[in-house]
Amino acid sequence: MSNNTSGSLLIVSGPSGSGKTTLCRRAEREGLTSYSISCTTRPPRPGEVHGTDYYFLSQAEFDARIAAGDFLEYACVHGNNYGTLKSEVLRLLSAGKNVVMDIDVQGAASIRACADPDIRRAYADVYIHVPPDELERRLRGRNTDSEEVIQLRLHNAAIENARSGEYQYLLVSSGKEQDYTRFKTLLSSLSMRTALKKRD
Repeated sequence: MSNNTSGSLLIVSGPSGSGKTTLCRRAEREGLTSYSISCTTRPPRPGEVHGTDYYFLSQAEFDARIAAGDFLEYACVHGNNYGTLKSEVLRLLSAGKNVVMDIDVQGAASIRACADPDIRRAYADVYIHVPPDELERRLRGRNTDSEEVIQLRLHNAAIENARSGEYQYLLVSSGKEQDYTRFKTLLSSLSMRTALKKRD
């Protein structure tokens, strides 16, 4: 696939309440990006379809994929495994699709360390930073979390913010529309990178 990759792989990280998932989903709805289908060991929920929502794998299948080095990143969340297949991302990139992944700082570090030349050529990352006072206002405004959960999220945000310097881009959040305008500008600029242009 070398020299034919024309899509960008943008990793988007930020604390809970930063709006990163909203940015990624809106860009996908508007046809600017594609989401890679993840693998999981949890059972399908009503209405979920294998190969559309997730690739639903048994624990043994998931472990075999780990052993084979098939995942760009994987993690255990609430007792279930989730992972991103390298082949799924490369398939989208080779088709000229921009791929966005809403992922935490640990997962981003794993993908950043990937040795695959096509992943490295396509790779970019952005951290969504929200000033602490504004983040607390947003979390409280949800009216869904207990005080204990809010304090935990703020604590985790401080830890994540300390790693924002690992990212190529920093988007300081100021509001949904302003953030999305800048996010689209970033996607547009990434698509113009010379490393991603198809060679004749």
